[in-house]
Order: sequence, then structure tokens, then C-alpha cells
Amino acid sequence: MVLMKGFLWLMLCVWSGVSWADAAAWQAWRDGKAVLIMRHALAPGVGDPVGFVLEDCNTQRNLNDVGRSQSLAWGKHIREQYSGSIEVYSSQWCRCLETARLLSEDDVTPLPILNSFFAGQGDRVGQTQALLQRFSQQTVGQPTLLVTHQVNFTALTQVYPSSAEAAILSLPLTLPAKILARIQLE
Repeated sequence: MVLMKGFLWLMLCVWSGVSWADAAAWQAWRDGKAVLIMRHALAPGVGDPVGFVLEDCNTQRNLNDVGRSQSLAWGKHIREQYSGSIEVYSSQWCRCLETARLLSEDDVTPLPILNSFFAGQGDRVGQTQALLQRFSQQTVGQPTLLVTHQVNFTALTQVYPSSAEAAILSLPLTLPAKILARIQLE
């Protein structure tokens, strides 16, 4: 019976186009043994405009229509992986918060350690260490999503992600993080 269930699960993975490794990574995420980290969806440009103010989205680089579509597609994909509530943390930058709010049906918690440290803003070492400390346990209580910036993603994983690219990272977080899967929706 166990062999039959395993065979059926493997066939489902093959039929749905999900690799064995990706399916195992998503299972680790559902089980709270991994976290999903995502670079915010497409917000054209680099860095932030002169006059950037964290509390004013009008002074920031924001999602465009493609970025909003990417966020909605991610929301659908995540709900295909897990139908329950998830813990969603986001950088305080508007493009990250909008990404998180569009893809999640759950509350989004702003988490300053996910804020950008591009071009000398923030504290690369301090924020990365704080993230490692926050996720230093073997498990989390429920599936967890972190929406952040390229520089934060790269500092943790040594990977330069595209906009809206995500990775499932094994817990506890380490440097570099152990990547179970990289995911980019088409």
C-alpha cells in the first residue's frame, strides 16, 4: 500500500509538471521545515528615487501591472500548494508590501530585517544575522513566506534572483542558506 501511494504521488508530480525535488521542497515548506523567500514582483528601475521616504509610496519605485499580475499568479500558485493560513512577512518598502498583500489572503506583517540595504541603506550584516537568528529553529509553526529585495535574497542565498523569483530554504537558516528549490513562475 505504501509503495502504491508513493507511486501515485510520483505520477501526480510527473503529470503536473512538478519535479520530485520541487514536490519535496513544497512538502518541507508545508511541514514548517522550510521557509519560502521571494524577491518582490516587478517594479521597474533600480534602487529608489531621490527623495525616497519609507512611509510614502509616491516617493518609491512601485509595482507595475506586470508586477501586480506576477503577485496574483504567485498567490494562486501558493494556494495550489497549501490551502491553510500562512505566516507572511514583508519588507516595509511599498513594492514588497503590495506583492505580499496581492498574493496572500492572510495578514502581512512588516518585518524591518527584510528591508533593503541597497546602496548603503540599512545594515547588510546586521539584518542578515537577525534573519538567521529569527529562523534558527528546525521548524516554524506554519508555512512561512518572506517577501524582500534582491540584495537580501542574495546575501542569504548567494543567488541573484529575478523579480518575483522565490526559493524554498531549509530550516534552520544558515549562511549560505540551503536551497531546496528555486521557483520562477512563467
